[in-house]
Amino acid sequence: MNLYWPIALIVLSNICYHVCSKSTPQEINPLASLTITYLIGAFFSGILYFALNRDGSLLLEYRHMNWSTLALGFAIVGLETGSIYMYKVGWDISTGQLVSSSALAVCLILVGRFFYHEAITGTKLLGILICMVGLYFINR
Repeated sequence: MNLYWPIALIVLSNICYHVCSKSTPQEINPLASLTITYLIGAFFSGILYFALNRDGSLLLEYRHMNWSTLALGFAIVGLETGSIYMYKVGWDISTGQLVSSSALAVCLILVGRFFYHEAITGTKLLGILICMVGLYFINR
């Protein structure tokens, strides 16, 4: 079970995430909506931090940050904004995420190869091809 609980959390959270993104009112600017989203996220992250680290110190933890913490903040804003706009411009909940995830999977194979020296195997190439064919059919 230790191997699968993070995947289950990701799947359940993503379902909630996309239902909420699609339910964001047309009338609100996504960035205005996200200001409240991030305040709530920061609040609950703090609560969870102290609940799981009774003697923890956020200030001490912050000393371990590097560039990735800041870059992740920018990336998350891009993800959230893109998802809300994806639904605002008319993507269906059943296909929008599938299209973006398939494109992401192909890109991450290349990132893995060129930045982390991961092997591109025949099965990965076949997977890329299947993703591309799937994207073709989904977007017809």
